[in-house]
Amino acid sequence: MHGLLRGDPEVVDALRERWGDGVVGDEGADRAAIAAIVFEDPAELEWLESLLHPKVVREYTAWQAEQDAPIVVTEVPLLYETGGDARFDRVVVVTAPPDVREERTKVRRDAREQRLLPDEEKLRRADFGYVNDGTLEELDAFVGNVVEQLGS
Repeated sequence: MHGLLRGDPEVVDALRERWGDGVVGDEGADRAAIAAIVFEDPAELEWLESLLHPKVVREYTAWQAEQDAPIVVTEVPLLYETGGDARFDRVVVVTAPPDVREERTKVRRDAREQRLLPDEEKLRRADFGYVNDGTLEELDAFVGNVVEQLGS
């Protein structure tokens, strides 16, 4: 997604046409300026997603077709919210309580998270789920278990 915002001429031109030169800088799209627009106006967010999501899916599909590993992993932040789970054989959800996420990232969560499916629902839908509130070793053990199950 970030690459599209920076380097896809079609995306940059569409952003400029929709919101003006203020959302495009020397490095491509100004994500902060765009966030200020779309997270205050659901219609603008919907427009942006309709521009970006089909391109993201095409890029992922092309990348996936090039892979020859027995297990291919992809991170999709809005997997369930966009219906993307239908494109995958299995879904692994790794989440953490809000206070743990804030402490780890030092970033206060904002209105963006309000539109996300609750973690409990994501965990319920997933083939494999893990609440990452422990140690790195515990997370590694979970991932190893998932890889073992998927490989068999």
